[in-house]
Amino acid sequence: MDTIYLDHAATTPVHPEVAKTYMDMMTTVFGNPSSIHQFGRAARKIVDDARKTIARSIHADPAEIIFTSGGTEADNIALFGTAAALKEKGNHIITTTVEHHAVLHTCQMLEKQGYEVTYLPVDQDGRIQVEQVKQALTERTVLVTIMLGNNEIGTIQPIREIGELLKGHQAVFHTDAVQAYGILPIDVNELGVDLLSASSHKLNGPKGIGFLYQRKGLNTTPLLYGGEQERKRRAGTENVTAMAGFAKAVEIAQADMAAHQKAYEAYASTLLSVLDKHSIAYDVNAKNTERLPHIVNISFPGTDIESLLVNLDMEGVAVSSGSACTAGSLDPSHVLTAICGKESPKLRNSVRFSFGYGLDEQKVADAAERVARVIQRLVN
Repeated sequence: MDTIYLDHAATTPVHPEVAKTYMDMMTTVFGNPSSIHQFGRAARKIVDDARKTIARSIHADPAEIIFTSGGTEADNIALFGTAAALKEKGNHIITTTVEHHAVLHTCQMLEKQGYEVTYLPVDQDGRIQVEQVKQALTERTVLVTIMLGNNEIGTIQPIREIGELLKGHQAVFHTDAVQAYGILPIDVNELGVDLLSASSHKLNGPKGIGFLYQRKGLNTTPLLYGGEQERKRRAGTENVTAMAGFAKAVEIAQADMAAHQKAYEAYASTLLSVLDKHSIAYDVNAKNTERLPHIVNISFPGTDIESLLVNLDMEGVAVSSGSACTAGSLDPSHVLTAICGKESPKLRNSVRFSFGYGLDEQKVADAAERVARVIQRLVN
């Protein structure tokens, strides 16, 4: 039995062209980009070209791209770096209850350091309203951090409208675009963001590389000290091979974005159609709002998430709950808790299906048939 991977929101397989680029760089370019000899210059060109490719993808200037080890570090630089740089102007931060833990846990640490954090509640579809941000703003607000697309339920937040609201306010605007980058077209100027985080492994690139977009004129206090790499904003010898692989993944994602969006929408329709065919009881979470096309989070009444995930894995279908696995048990998803409440049965019966490279209609239909069999077996 073939296994079918439907957990692309967690991580994605490396695209063959990306793997080739990565290996080519690893075997041919080994110089330190800071060295002035020809080996260093060859490496520097790879870094510069990768930076240009990524900058173009979000309509930014290459100088505004800071390479990081991934989305988590990018989020940490954005939050810790901004809070430290603007501590004389205020100590108030605004975020939401459905952010990735790379943002939420950072906010919690900032609270321990004396910052005040407002966690905006979301509606039943996981979305906030611009008016909530407006009401939460104070003269002491120095940072607003709200994700572009949610990694568990796919909800897209009104980033452009919030960016418009914040014009003229001292608050720096950051968006975690890790789940949306490579899926949706992004223009940092249209969105009005000052900082944007992204990660390579979410779009068929190598792990261990990401970036933070930082608008010109904005200062963040560095988290790492050492050399003067990344314009003194992130010390450490550049990961040249990963940068080249990341840039290749970005090129592929940008070229095929529209086709991928259409395919993912078709996959979601196929999945639900098969469930309907077998009269499976289900409810799509965040069904009444705009969502990322590759994520469908579904509640299956009468099931339990642990047995559901185990049985699906035995059937060769790889999915996730969106929950954190701690000491062998599944903690309720903070995102579903925020939209459904602490007592909702959906916390124990919701599965995230997410699509990406390597899938086709037949594979998704096959996976849906297996899901239907598992659900029928567990509820009967």
